[in-house]
Amino acid sequence: MSGRHRLLPWRRHRPLRTRLALAATAAVALVAVGVCAAAFVVIRYELLHQVELNLTQSASRATQEVRQNGDAPRVLSADCRYLAAPACAQVVSARPAQDPHGREGYRLPVDERVREVAAGEREPYYGAVTVHGHPARMLTTPLGEGRALQVALRSDTVREGVRQAALLLAAVGAAGVLVAAGLGFWVSRTGLAPVARLTATAERITRTRDPGHRIEPPPGGEQAREDELSRLAASFNTMLAALEQSVAAQRRLVADASHELRTPLTALRTNTELLARADRLTPAQRERASAALGRQLREVTALVNDLIELARDEEPQPLVEEVELAPLVRHAVAVARDHWPATAFSLEVAPGAEGTAVPGVPARLSRLLTNLLDNAAKFSGAAGVEATLGTDADGTQITVRDHGPGLAPEDLPYVFDRFYRAETARALPGSGLGLAMAQQIAKAHGARLSAERPEGGGALFRLRFGG
Repeated sequence: MSGRHRLLPWRRHRPLRTRLALAATAAVALVAVGVCAAAFVVIRYELLHQVELNLTQSASRATQEVRQNGDAPRVLSADCRYLAAPACAQVVSARPAQDPHGREGYRLPVDERVREVAAGEREPYYGAVTVHGHPARMLTTPLGEGRALQVALRSDTVREGVRQAALLLAAVGAAGVLVAAGLGFWVSRTGLAPVARLTATAERITRTRDPGHRIEPPPGGEQAREDELSRLAASFNTMLAALEQSVAAQRRLVADASHELRTPLTALRTNTELLARADRLTPAQRERASAALGRQLREVTALVNDLIELARDEEPQPLVEEVELAPLVRHAVAVARDHWPATAFSLEVAPGAEGTAVPGVPARLSRLLTNLLDNAAKFSGAAGVEATLGTDADGTQITVRDHGPGLAPEDLPYVFDRFYRAETARALPGSGLGLAMAQQIAKAHGARLSAERPEGGGALFRLRFGG
């Protein structure tokens, strides 16, 4: 099994808060280690550089002394075993034959590189050596005339300084990592608090099936709600509010539908039981019961069909086409005249509206207009219904006006709600779904349907396309 597959279960079983804190700690640890390592390199370089500067100064003084005295290859100073003593120095010849007492006569190490510097074949260089059992730093530089000058200084203080700097930086880095770990866990706990509340709320909703729960906003007012997690919590609350409204609307729809279906179903059962004893009824009674049964079946069928239509949220795209409004309105008015022969219908089509078309489903738009006209005829009676099709700067609009009792101000906000029926409509036939269905069809076609209280009484419904 690869390392990646071995890590996946660990990552899956660790909460996001822990993983975020560990990631932050690792990132800070890498930065701390990098900074400490860089600081160590800089400190070590500076300490060694200071020793090399001292060696350069000592080499300059020794060079002046040798050139003034014309000394042959020999040991100039071999007393650098003490920290307070001057630098060790010696002159080395390029030819071993000129060494005083051989190679053993020198106090500093002599090798082929030193001979090459003396011969001018190699550049000056620094090196680490051991003098009298102590670490030292040595400079080898050419002196001219086939000679090289070696100067050394004890570097054990530098080594101790580097060691102490390494320990101090390691302690600082470890403390930084521990502080970063603590801050990482604190930041992850604080920063992910909205996520924890969101998770707890979601789990509580799943357990209780109640979308009425909300995530409490963070303290601090609006300024505290500008971060992404707070906006996520606010969006989740908005979603919960929409879900709660949807569930409430669904429950209300089921309750209203049950209430509306109870009466016709009871009547159906009564008439069915009555017809079951048809041998005890007169022909006239049987005919009335049969007619009532058929009428109630039609009402129930119409109500169920309306509920099915309301369950659709959008129009089927394959059926959408360009629909000319003028012929559609004329057809809807003609159908309404057949349904309501006692009501006078008038239609006015503006010249600019001829040929106007909108994308939609013809049957659904026809249903919308039929519902508006049937609603107007139900309230207007013999007073008549007026329909118009026109255009203005805001687009194309269709209006349907009746001359009935009109809409009360308190009814206007609810006139398009499902099963809502004003006081003046409770004695009239219908289920209260016609205007709700009209509004749904209008929204599905990108249109706006509104109800108004025109001057002169009655009610006016305005359907606007575009704009």
